[in-house]
Amino acid sequence: MVDELWNDLRRVREEAPLVHNITNFVVMNNTANALLAVGALPVMAHAVEEVAEMTALAGALVINIGTLAREWIEAMATAMATARERGIPIVFDPVGAGATTFRTQTCFDLLGRVAPAVIRGNASEIMALAGSAVRTKGVDSSAAADAAEDAALLLARRYSCAVVVSGAVDLLVDGKRKFLVRNGHPLMPKVTGLGCTATALVGAFCAVNGDSLTAARHAMTVMGICGELAAAKAAGPGSMQVHFIDALYNLDAEQLRAHGLDPR
Repeated sequence: MVDELWNDLRRVREEAPLVHNITNFVVMNNTANALLAVGALPVMAHAVEEVAEMTALAGALVINIGTLAREWIEAMATAMATARERGIPIVFDPVGAGATTFRTQTCFDLLGRVAPAVIRGNASEIMALAGSAVRTKGVDSSAAADAAEDAALLLARRYSCAVVVSGAVDLLVDGKRKFLVRNGHPLMPKVTGLGCTATALVGAFCAVNGDSLTAARHAMTVMGICGELAAAKAAGPGSMQVHFIDALYNLDAEQLRAHGLDPR
């Protein structure tokens, strides 16, 4: 399994897929640097006048609703329609779903138009999309990933996609298979935008691997291992960001084998 992960990482680095991100203002720089470090090419195009054309060039489309505005929602819908027509995988991040009616309804509207290849969120967001009565504080999860397993399975079957529930232990399902990713470090949630970075990395791996669940598993494992490597050198959240980007850039097969891949 580690060899399969390494093969996907090598493909990302060799093929340098373009990952089109319609994402939020908070994380654009972080996301772009992470994609570059892992070997992909990031682009952040939000204008409705160009998103269809830009999406058509991409290997994957990442939709992140973190900082919503009406014109961005229109651009997201247009980009998702183009991705569906071109067979381009879509990774959807329902940032803060459940926090406000507008935010949650936007998710329902977009997902109702075009089903993604992967939905990635924290437990509260995933439960909110599934219709659970769950309290959330912005993008913070008030539930553990395993508490959202039923909700994740429901979404996986509803949209015929893979679902990633991020947490101390990440849960990944597609309605038939289930994986856990135990890599990571408690310092990671202290860095703004690492969850959004995970979504972007899933996009990069989906661009080179047509099996959405496997691609997501590989991306989340890389994310967790690089978090561990970065935390070992970091003095706090500030230096954690720098060391994380370096870890993505320098990650090799030996490090992957040393940190392991959970077989479950």
